[in-house]
Order: sequence, then structure tokens, then C-alpha cells
Amino acid sequence: MRIAVLDGDAISTQEELHDALARELALPAWYGRNLDALYDCLTELGEETVLRVTHQEALAEKLGPVAQGLFRVLKDAEMENPWLRVEE
Repeated sequence: MRIAVLDGDAISTQEELHDALARELALPAWYGRNLDALYDCLTELGEETVLRVTHQEALAEKLGPVAQGLFRVLKDAEMENPWLRVEE
């Protein structure tokens, strides 16, 4: 099982967000560093993966609509892929 942590306190920009996602989830080289590509990667996970998103409020304050889009993508991907679980 892979356990990944996305710390909202440690992320201030959209670039940092995608860097953290790629690193923590070991996303493939073709990851396009956008929310559509993230959804594609998350729905293709073939191993049990837990993504813990800490300090969501801080992330939402710093990234606004991007963070809201991220939360929506995570929820949708979790519903689509039984191997993915997102926790706070």
C-alpha cells in the first residue's frame, strides 16, 4: 500500500502543488501537471493508495479556485477508482 501526504501548509503555488503530487504519488513521466492529467493518473492507479491531504484550509486560502478544483478531482477519482482513498 502506498501512503502519500499532501501538506497544504507546505504548498504556496500551483507549481508546488503539482510537484508535490508527482513526488508523493510517484506519477508517471507523462503527467501533464494539470487537474485533467491528475484525474487520469489517479483513476489508473493499480495499487492500494491512500492520499492524506492535511491543512486543506491553508491550501484553499493560498490557491483558491485551483484548490477547489483539486478537491473535486480527488473526490471524483476516489469514486471512480476503488484502489484510491483520500483522507483529511
